[in-house]
Amino acid sequence: MGIAATYCRGQLGLTAPLVQVEVNLGAGLPVFSIVGLPATAVKESKERVRAALTNSGFEFPAGRITVNLAPADLPKEGGRFDLPIALGILMASRQVLEVPGAGGSLPREFYGELSLSGELLPVRGLTLAAAHAAQEGHEIIVPLANVRDTRIVRHGRTLGARSLLDVCAHLRGEDRRRRLTRASGLARVSAAPRGLPVLPALDLADVRGQQLPKRALVIAAAGFHSLLMSGPPGSGKTMLAQRLLGLLPPLAPAEALEVATIASVSSLESGANGYGRRPFRAPHHTASANAIVGGGPQARPGEISLAHRGVLFLDELPEFDRRVLETLREPLENRTVVISRARVQAQYPAAFQLVAAMNPCACGYLGDSSGKCRCTPAQIETYRARISGPLLDRIDLLIEVPRVPVTDIAAPVAAPSAASITSAEAARVVARARQRQLALRGCLNGELPQSQLQSRARLAPEASRLLEQVFERLGLTARSYHRVLRVALTIADLEESDVIGSAHVAEAVQLRRVAASFRSAPGPAP
Repeated sequence: MGIAATYCRGQLGLTAPLVQVEVNLGAGLPVFSIVGLPATAVKESKERVRAALTNSGFEFPAGRITVNLAPADLPKEGGRFDLPIALGILMASRQVLEVPGAGGSLPREFYGELSLSGELLPVRGLTLAAAHAAQEGHEIIVPLANVRDTRIVRHGRTLGARSLLDVCAHLRGEDRRRRLTRASGLARVSAAPRGLPVLPALDLADVRGQQLPKRALVIAAAGFHSLLMSGPPGSGKTMLAQRLLGLLPPLAPAEALEVATIASVSSLESGANGYGRRPFRAPHHTASANAIVGGGPQARPGEISLAHRGVLFLDELPEFDRRVLETLREPLENRTVVISRARVQAQYPAAFQLVAAMNPCACGYLGDSSGKCRCTPAQIETYRARISGPLLDRIDLLIEVPRVPVTDIAAPVAAPSAASITSAEAARVVARARQRQLALRGCLNGELPQSQLQSRARLAPEASRLLEQVFERLGLTARSYHRVLRVALTIADLEESDVIGSAHVAEAVQLRRVAASFRSAPGPAP
């Protein structure tokens, strides 16, 4: 007879509430019950724990065993609770008595799924749990396979273990010094993350021609603007999108940890995979709304959250289901997404940079000099109507990417020129512009609240008149007006100008000409 408690953490969105695992051994018929809103995987831990204890040489207590996962109203899921439940049973039955101070600060937290033999198997979401434990000064014990997920948390105190027996020996203080250095026992984890292998660089100079799209890519990177490219097949839209990451500055440590924690709570990602790199997500156009925005019974993050602080590339934009595209409208404005389900509500950050590509018509050759397009105006209108006006209004840059002349493709690679800017050169320009925005406004222009945009964007008189004329002539919405103003502000920052001039406004309008073409459906190219 006895009672004991161990600690673990649950997962609710990007929070990891502390869970107290209480174990009570009582008299009566042999019953093993788990209460506290456990999911199916947690209920099944009864059989895994029973087999792991007996196969590790421990005696499974007879009588009534009650495990309470507190707080009771927090959903519990996954196999992470196996280890704390097993340790609670061993402590309550006095088979393991913890030596005070044997593992560091108290309370310690335990994580790990148990195999039937007592080995510790990896679990999901430990980057998030380790970050919250480090904030409270707790030490955590995790499976060795999860060590790489916790190493990226600075100031964290983590021990990696291979089996239940290793953890029990550590709690007893048996051969502690030797066991901490043995490959088969517990291993203390350094908090400093190791360097990642260098990936092959995708250089902007590899894209032949396309000077206007390259310029738009630099502006998008400098101001954190969304971008839509329209052009025929093979014009280089995907190549341009893939090179945007090379123009962005490295993630700050806090941003890198934020990206890693989002990845750690997804169903397929590890928080340590690609640590320190900005994500580049390119979902297929058959993806569902739950896959893009997030969802499922446990409100998992979707592609827009997995692309946080990085790039979300949507190729063949009109081929996506329109209902899926419409779900992007609020995240593009608010930079967050709230996922509500029957039993859980989770909020995830979604500060992603949207880059989309599309063909000008269903066949892809509208306006091309080859004259291949035979789409009727009705077919063109139907194709373009797959993208709603409100969604287009939320995209800052809408440009045309024409077919590259064969002379540019077949030309030999020459020495770098002023027209062939490299990714390294563009990244330096982008970094200076971003530093200027952060110093003057505290955020990037793409994230500047609309309430502050008018006061922070100083327009020269001629620029103000030009913007008014464009607004009336093109019939811009208020949201489109502010998008043009944001882009013009970024162009001014690239030139280190304190005032937005007419040339800046003219270029910003030029970079939205696809939006103007959407207002009419021209016939086939002559």
